[in-house]
Amino acid sequence: MSDPIDDHVTSARIPSDISRSDKIVGPFTARQAAFLAVGALVLYGGWWLSRPYLDPLAYAALVIPIAGTITAIALGRREGVDLDRFLLAAVAHARTPKRRVHAPESVGPLPDLVPTRMARAAGRAPAAMRMPHRGVAPAGVLDLRSEGKAALATCSTVNFELRSGAEQQALTAAFARWLNSLTVPTQLLVRCHRVDLTPLAGRLHEDAAALPHPALEHAARAHADFLAQLATGRDLLARQVVLVAREPAPARGAARRADADRALQRINEADRALAAAEITVTALDGPQSAELITSACNPDTPAAVVGCGGCSISSYVISALLISSPT
Repeated sequence: MSDPIDDHVTSARIPSDISRSDKIVGPFTARQAAFLAVGALVLYGGWWLSRPYLDPLAYAALVIPIAGTITAIALGRREGVDLDRFLLAAVAHARTPKRRVHAPESVGPLPDLVPTRMARAAGRAPAAMRMPHRGVAPAGVLDLRSEGKAALATCSTVNFELRSGAEQQALTAAFARWLNSLTVPTQLLVRCHRVDLTPLAGRLHEDAAALPHPALEHAARAHADFLAQLATGRDLLARQVVLVAREPAPARGAARRADADRALQRINEADRALAAAEITVTALDGPQSAELITSACNPDTPAAVVGCGGCSISSYVISALLISSPT
């Protein structure tokens, strides 16, 4: 017998590879068909030019390995990426300097006092690191040079599994409405980073004496000791959902001053639209955006947890007691 609460739930079949290219010519995509067509024309042109000098069987023996290589590159895939794009990315990676340092003024040569033998042993000089953005504005907008401007925000999560079928359907519909309203490039990034609970444990110890009841003070100190033990004995990880709204650069001659305002407007629109899905979108200002970029470039640096999102110390301890209580 079906559950009446879940009667309004609708399902849709989604392919496992939603970014798969459309088939244009038979089983081939437009990119594969163009690659094969160009290869066939080149081989046919070679045959047309060499036919007065080569026997057809000799020419076929020469071009069969070349045709096989072209076919493998056009139709092959590696780790979900077309093989031609994978090879181009491999060439770009091989040509990219592996040692880069933060040197806006460029990296100069070694001083003359360094012996030649030591300079050769040091290897190739490091290259200057070029970040994809010029800087972060006080409002938290990133200047991406020719790619426009981007605004950052953090998103809260929703406990989806504990909802009824009708509630899940409502949340999904609200999120779908926001996706369908997007007109500019938008990214949802789920990042995992290390956290440090030592500041939170220290704050609990300091504020425990201000609690209105001795039992709460005892519970606060016990919970602080538990957090300190977790901080010293385990490698703690946390997840963060980051929303990036990018405003493309306008055409030449158009004003660029409004790009930052439009990027921030995209964040505000997402906040209003995702509120129906019970998702809180919090825009990041300049220092917060800079801190987020710095931590993304240094993933081994743990982030400190200093509070519980604005709640008081007593409500935090009561919530911790309710969560840890066996009843």
